[in-house]
Formats: sequence, structure tokens, C-alpha cells
Amino acid sequence: MSIKQHQHAHWSSRLGFILAATGSAVGLGNIWKFPYMVGESGGAAFVLVYLLCIALIGLPILVTEWLIGRRGQNNPANAMADLAKAAGRPRAWMLVGISGILGAFLILSFYSVIGGWSLYYTLNSVTGAFSGQDADGIGALFNAMLGNPGLLLAGHSVFMLLVIGIVARGVTKGIESAARLLMPALGVLLVVLVGYGMSTGHFGEAVSYLFNPDWSKLSGETVLAALGHAFFTLSLGMGIMMAYGSYLGEEVNLLKTARTVVIMDTVIALGAGLAIFPLVFANDLDLASGPGLIFVTLPLAFGQMGGGIVVGLMFFLLLTFAALTSAISLLEPVVEFVEERTPLSRVASTLVSGVGAWALGIAALLSFNLWSDPVLFGLNVFDLLDKLTSKFMLPLTGLGAIVFTSWYLDKESVRRELGMDVYDFSLWSLITRFIAPIGVAVVFFSSL
Repeated sequence: MSIKQHQHAHWSSRLGFILAATGSAVGLGNIWKFPYMVGESGGAAFVLVYLLCIALIGLPILVTEWLIGRRGQNNPANAMADLAKAAGRPRAWMLVGISGILGAFLILSFYSVIGGWSLYYTLNSVTGAFSGQDADGIGALFNAMLGNPGLLLAGHSVFMLLVIGIVARGVTKGIESAARLLMPALGVLLVVLVGYGMSTGHFGEAVSYLFNPDWSKLSGETVLAALGHAFFTLSLGMGIMMAYGSYLGEEVNLLKTARTVVIMDTVIALGAGLAIFPLVFANDLDLASGPGLIFVTLPLAFGQMGGGIVVGLMFFLLLTFAALTSAISLLEPVVEFVEERTPLSRVASTLVSGVGAWALGIAALLSFNLWSDPVLFGLNVFDLLDKLTSKFMLPLTGLGAIVFTSWYLDKESVRRELGMDVYDFSLWSLITRFIAPIGVAVVFFSSL
């Protein structure tokens, strides 16, 4: 099969890139996962450890993946292969890129299922389905959704159609335009929800819970959870940031831009906590209700509060926007790979990639009903995809990227590209050669 000549796309502006990269980082991990992890892990002590992990591990790997993508000007697999060849290293390093692309594909398949939940709950907010419900009623609503394969398929399909439609339009007209629309909208919704949280009379409790650490609740398990989430929330190890980096020009300062993205991502995660926890405290809900916090615990509050229909609608719109911005980025490295390795056009590459992820997602959504029995290692398809990617593929891909960059690329060229003086680069080398790889390795081996 001959490979067509491919004109590599570029971001139209640094702002567009920042919004797209932040949109990738800001997803269900921030709005759904971060608050319940804080709730389960004791509050502020977890938050502070998480911020430290972001600084020492998340940011260096983010910069590393952008650097590989920008230098390679190609999809993650080809970029790794080309850079390895130029550095006199085996082409087998391209497996790092392939692992990232495959990881993004697998994650998108089940991520879209949860995106469908978010769409369904947005509709429920509009129709007032939560109004006057008690805990049993809300729980029954959630369980009925999971037990209905047709309903799950409809949500999954609509969500994936939205993602395919955006990505098919290309980097600037599709991804960047969507980010320019969705990210400000997400920001406005979050500010409004935090403002509502301030009116509950329990905002002070939420602030104390998030920022006043109780070190007695800090454990090795909490540290590992914070480290793992720092990795997941920035979309690391998924080929996404390599793909996004490949659309970057030389004029963009990687380090400054990474700081901006990390700060925006963290502010939104903390903002989600400040929006959610006042509602939890005000309604005497369970802080440690785990993944059900968003889909079971909060709807109970929305159904009982004044103006709950409006607040619930805004919240689930926020969740849907966050899910969309991340899902778009998950599909992009797969599309870039197919487009650059086959004669297919951008639209055809997007359709092939998106339909493939949608089809695998059907197996994932059936895990909640018709195919709930374990298929491998005591896990159903949904849990198997989740564990395989989060516990194995993401850490190993991120580890491979940072080890390759810090040990095998020419140090002086990396220093110049990052715009660092000799002293700062010595500290950077210490972090990227030892601290970050050891941190990732600890998470990986502990998860085994």
C-alpha cells in the first residue's frame, strides 16, 4: 500500500494550542475523578501531594512528549522511530509511540461510554428527573441506566458522533475551534457553579477540606493515588501530547506553555472541588462515595435543592464539555497515525478510527448488563480496558518517553530548545533522568 504525500498540520496560534492541550488535560479526570479521589483520600493532604507530583513528574513528562512530537513532526510512532534513528538507537523505540496510540484508542472506547452517561444525565436534568427523589430513587435511576444496553448504546453513539464530527474537520477547524468554544464555556459554567457553592453557607467547609491538610490521613496508598492521578489527568502516555506537539512551531516555548497548561488544569480540578464539596456538605452527603459521587450522590442534592434543575443542568453540561475536549484529543493520535500511514484522507481516517473505538465501546457498555461476567483475570471488558491502560500502558509509555529524551537525545540541543541556562538544565536533568522515572516506576510496580 502506497503512502500518500501528507501536509502536516499546525496550530494557528499559541493560544489555540494551549486551549486544546488544556482541554485534553481537563476531562472526566478533573470533574469526576479528582473530587471523589479527594473525598476518599482525606482531603487537603491528598491535594498537596498531588500538586507536588504534578510539578515533579507530570510537567517534565508533558514537556518531554511535546518535544518528541515537535522534533518528529509526525505521528507518535514515526516520530519516535525517526528520533531514535537520528540518535543512533534501535527503531524499536517506536513501540513507545505505538503504545501511546493504542492506549488512546482503548481509553476512548470506554471513555465514550461514560460520556454517554453524561449526556443522559444532562437530559435528565432538563426533564427534572431528579426532583423530589430520595437516595433509593436516584440509585435506581443510575442502575436502570446501566442495565439498559439500548440506552447506553444511544448515549455512547451520540457522544462518539460528536467527537468524530469535530476531529474530522482537522486540527485548526476542528480541534482548535472546538477548544476555543468549549474551554471558555467550561470556565464560565465552573465559575457559576463555584459561585452557587459560595451561597450554600458551606463554602468555608469546602475550602478547609481542600486546603487544610490532615497529615494523619496521609498514607502510602494516598501518595500512590496522587501520583497516578497526576499522570492520568495531564493525558500523559496516551500519544496525545506527542501528536499535539507535532503540530507545534519552533516559536512556542515548551516549558512556559507547559506551566500554563498545568496551572489551568489544576485550577479547574480545584474549582470542581469548590463547586462540588459545598453541595456535599450542605446536603450532608457522603464525602467518600467514590465514583458514584457524580452520578448518584450529587443528583440527590440537585433533586432536593431550590433551583436544582438549573444547577444540575449546568453541572452535567460542564461534565459533558470536559468529556468532549478529552475524547477529541484521544481520537487525534489514532487519526494522525492512520492518515500518515495509509492513503486515507483526514475524514476517512477519522471515520475508520472513530468507528473502531465505537465498536469496542459496545463491548465495554455491555459489561454493565448482558456481558457482566468476567472475561479475563476476573474482569469484565470495561474494567479490563481501564486496568490495562491505566495500570500498564500509560505508565510504561510515559516512562519510555522521558527515559529516551533525558538519556539519549543530545543534551545541549534539548537545553537550547527548552531555553534553559546551564544551572536550570542541571536541575531539569536530575528531575527527568531520575526523579520522574523513579516516580513512574514506583506507581507501575505498586499497581502490580
